[in-house]
Amino acid sequence: MKCEQQVEAALKSYEDVDSWKTVIFLYNAALKEVGTKLEILNDEFQHVHRYNPIEHIKTRIKTPESIVKKLKRYGYETSIENMVRYINDIAGVRLICSFTSDIYRLAEMIGNQSDLKVLSIKDYIRNPKESGYKSYHMLVSVPIFLSDSVVDTKVEIQIRTIAMDFWASLEHKIYYKFEGNAPDYISRDLRECAKMVSELDEKMLSLNEAIQECIVHEAARENMDEVLENVIGNRKEQKLLHLEAAGE
Repeated sequence: MKCEQQVEAALKSYEDVDSWKTVIFLYNAALKEVGTKLEILNDEFQHVHRYNPIEHIKTRIKTPESIVKKLKRYGYETSIENMVRYINDIAGVRLICSFTSDIYRLAEMIGNQSDLKVLSIKDYIRNPKESGYKSYHMLVSVPIFLSDSVVDTKVEIQIRTIAMDFWASLEHKIYYKFEGNAPDYISRDLRECAKMVSELDEKMLSLNEAIQECIVHEAARENMDEVLENVIGNRKEQKLLHLEAAGE
């Protein structure tokens, strides 16, 4: 049974409860499940590698107004059934990372979760939108265990760097003011800013790799100094013992 059919079945089992509240309850539950998984993955990475790939996590449920607008834009009537069936980002999680390399590392870790099913992937980092928008989108379904059933519920996960998130937040605010019809010069300037963001991400990743390389070399040098010290120390100790033995 598909996610949409499972949600619809859950709605029927809660006939005495407002349908909207039931749907929002399911999506909130899905956000909690996914959020907990991501926090555990981040903690594990810190425990093993002493590094946190996730700077912070944002979650949200799409507002009724946004859902209605999106349904109209897609050409569907406003209904709970259409909302569940055709709007995939009602429940959204945004992962903010420091570097682009973290994005694909996290995507792989999420994809390896046995109880998360990856429904689709949109890589807007390798294939940016015409506007300049960059992000990595994963649509997943997560099982919600209720008292008498299990409901697979969709969650959209967006993974992006701090710089990408900064650009996307400003772009959203600007286009919201113009209701999607921003003047050409603003769209052009936004695309230029998107190029700057990409250059910044590349530079920061390069700097981080250089820093990591320095740390490795420094650790190797310290290990070598320790080895030499032990070898020289042992030789001195052996020489002293030899001299003491000769004196006897």
